[in-house]
Amino acid sequence: MNNRLAAIIAARTLKVAGVILILSFLLDVLILLFPFQPTDRTWQIDLATALVDRGIVPMVGLGLLFAGYWADSTDDGRSSGIDLRFPALILSSILGLIFLLIFPLHLNNVRQVSDQRVEQINKEAEQAETQLKNQLSQVQAQLSNEQVKAELEKQKSQVRTQFTELLKDEQKYQQALNNPNLPAEQKELLKKFKANPQELDKFLAQQSDPQQAANQQLNRIRQGKEEAEQQARQRAWKSGLRIGMNSLLLSIGYIILGWTGLRSMNAGKGGVPKTSMR
Repeated sequence: MNNRLAAIIAARTLKVAGVILILSFLLDVLILLFPFQPTDRTWQIDLATALVDRGIVPMVGLGLLFAGYWADSTDDGRSSGIDLRFPALILSSILGLIFLLIFPLHLNNVRQVSDQRVEQINKEAEQAETQLKNQLSQVQAQLSNEQVKAELEKQKSQVRTQFTELLKDEQKYQQALNNPNLPAEQKELLKKFKANPQELDKFLAQQSDPQQAANQQLNRIRQGKEEAEQQARQRAWKSGLRIGMNSLLLSIGYIILGWTGLRSMNAGKGGVPKTSMR
């Protein structure tokens, strides 16, 4: 008597837990569908990601539900109360088909969004290069003025004098190297100038040459474009692989549960009339 009562309580607990997990997943799906934007690829990607990340929840719920019916089954194989196994197996089959469709759709969406992102990166890089070339043309036009040239040479001379005095004064030089607020790049330049004073003239020539400065900026723009493209493709590849493979695995699991369960129930129903004739 006590064993049967414990079995009934355990079966009811498993059923309730299974139903709650399944209903919780269905409620999440309804919430995720809003705002409904089926033509937006980003919305499709976010929806597929959310569904796959929650995809194991109803599978656990199905397992608990069927475990509850197994624990509640009587000697003739029947269970008491409302039988939810058939609609649960139908839901499992539907989920299997949904996750099977998500697999190719998500891969295609991720690829197209990645291509769009790469195209946008290229456009931004082209705009930055065009702006840089326009600025270079303006600076070169200004440098054609003798007064501007003279002012530039004056500034170069002042900067050279400041660096030379700093490098000659060992105490100030060491203070600059030990200054935590001074960037590491500038400290490396000071060490380079200290080791070879000719590097100072070369550095000042490069800084005052707009063409070289523009080339450096252009290299940074192109390097940043390549890094952004690589990151965009890597994120797309990781998302497509993770969500796609998990969706495929979930579809296989749900289809096996649904179809084999329905086949078993049909086979069991075929044998019921013979037992009831006794």
